[in-house]
Amino acid sequence: MNIKIFVFNPFYENTIVLSSQKKNCFIFDPGCYERFEFDELNNYIEAEGLKVKAIINTHCHIDHVLGNHFLKNRYGVPLKIPVNEKEIYDAVPEYAPQWGIRNYSHTEVDKYLKEGAELALDEVSFELTEVPGHSPGHLMYYNKDEEVVIGGDVLFRDSIGRTDLPGGNQEVLLRNIREKVYTLPDEVTVYPGHGTQTTIGYEKRNNPFVKA
Repeated sequence: MNIKIFVFNPFYENTIVLSSQKKNCFIFDPGCYERFEFDELNNYIEAEGLKVKAIINTHCHIDHVLGNHFLKNRYGVPLKIPVNEKEIYDAVPEYAPQWGIRNYSHTEVDKYLKEGAELALDEVSFELTEVPGHSPGHLMYYNKDEEVVIGGDVLFRDSIGRTDLPGGNQEVLLRNIREKVYTLPDEVTVYPGHGTQTTIGYEKRNNPFVKA
């Protein structure tokens, strides 16, 4: 497994390209919005000889879905989102202008993902766990073999996802971090939707919002 992180859009969102040994890849949470961002991402994919297999969202706040339309059409691949994020995703075109995003293009979902399911990319497989609180249907993608989590906006280094957006609930988020995230091994590396990566063990000891 290889992971490449791009920081895109005014929200400094992490777009993650995860590739297999066979050079196939998933693009998680494409936040690319400007043309130069699309070019940067595409140049990397071409330089590495990668074949995009799917666009996947951890959740569907605007900063994580801005590139869905362009990349789905550019690479001719399916868009997969958490099933309980449908309402959040469908609302993006209406509120995008309020955030200063005036050129947003919406695209249809091809597959809805559920907790308990598995997602595979060649030798890389993920267990899907629903971790609401930041958003109502947020999914966490856990690879047990290499101890990696694609975590979206649930847990950050020394912080947690905000809970003041529609569908957010701080009590629910904190409970889910304790019961569903902190139960993973301490060695697991978390790749969040913003900021630098962290580990489960570090956050259990140091996170000021939710300690083990």
